[in-house]
Amino acid sequence: MNLRPYDWRGMRENVFSLVSDGWMLITAGSEKGWNTMTASWGGFGELWNKDVAFVFVRPTRHTYGFMETNARFSLSFFGEERRKALAVCGSTSGRDTDKAAASGLSPAFLPLEGGASGIVSFEEARLVLACRKVYSADIEEAKFLDSSLLENYPKKDFHRMYVGAIEAAWAK
Repeated sequence: MNLRPYDWRGMRENVFSLVSDGWMLITAGSEKGWNTMTASWGGFGELWNKDVAFVFVRPTRHTYGFMETNARFSLSFFGEERRKALAVCGSTSGRDTDKAAASGLSPAFLPLEGGASGIVSFEEARLVLACRKVYSADIEEAKFLDSSLLENYPKKDFHRMYVGAIEAAWAK
């Protein structure tokens, strides 16, 4: 594997374009079973004295079940040459498609310190963040202060937000 441990605090990426323009794969599960999805909503910051990432997953997504039943998830970032693979992972469901085979991505199971079970990512990723879930909350229609944003939810299929404490990172 070409990934090596990485100090995320020294990251020089534009975190806005990293997520929105570059997209990421949110992956949860283990070697026994996992799923991944493409996302362009999320972010990074400091919360509760921890470096965190926050992501959003709709309950209708197959990945949602894996997020609910696993303590950790990964965020994988790729170069532009993997854009088609990310499009496949965002437009097909893991319920009926082997996303790794369909996208040409190779699953990688990265070990965590302290004996924690490995985190699922991909050999082709250029940057991977391992996150431990520390909080989740559902987006609620009644809490929108700007009702124009509800246009993102024509089916009223509101996301669940997950906050993950960043525990490890790897980069090429």
